[in-house]
Amino acid sequence: MLPRRSLDSHPLMKGQLLYQWAGLQLERARSVMRRMLGGSRFIIVVAAIGSFLAAATVLVYGLLTVLSIMVDTFRHLHLRVGDSKHLAIEFIEPIDLFLLGTVLYIIALGLYDLFIDDQLPLPPWLQIRTLDDLKSNLIGVIIVLLAVTFLGNVVTWNGNTNILALGLAVGAVVLALAGVLGINARLHRDAPLDNRGDD
Repeated sequence: MLPRRSLDSHPLMKGQLLYQWAGLQLERARSVMRRMLGGSRFIIVVAAIGSFLAAATVLVYGLLTVLSIMVDTFRHLHLRVGDSKHLAIEFIEPIDLFLLGTVLYIIALGLYDLFIDDQLPLPPWLQIRTLDDLKSNLIGVIIVLLAVTFLGNVVTWNGNTNILALGLAVGAVVLALAGVLGINARLHRDAPLDNRGDD
């Protein structure tokens, strides 16, 4: 057996000590990175708050628009067919705002639910466990938003613009989005039960 001084100065022992020290430093670095990256998910709260404030702004603006239309309608009440068409056109625009606000609100809820707190009391149709669930909810609302936007263009159509091209474009986008929804639904249906999370 070598004396302690000769043991410490032995090249093999120095290499082992250096290897152990490097392993300890690497484990410390991993622990720091794990804590830092694990806590960094809370930065998503910035996106969730921003989306919520945007949704609130759009929804309140839509409500004020509806109230303004109502006041103007009853102040200058004329029961004619042309006026009813004009009233329908005016009310379609706030519906677009409400749908956009709904999209922004779903984004805020989804981001918060996925990254911050998965115990939000949400209705069953809005349960969000994965990014695919968030995409599916968003796509459903976007399809309705596109349909309402196209309806507004149909109602205001004066015959000068090519509404057929717009209709085909909107139809193609809606068809593509519906295809994505169908693929997502098939993937979720075919996925093993243990990969879907607990209900």
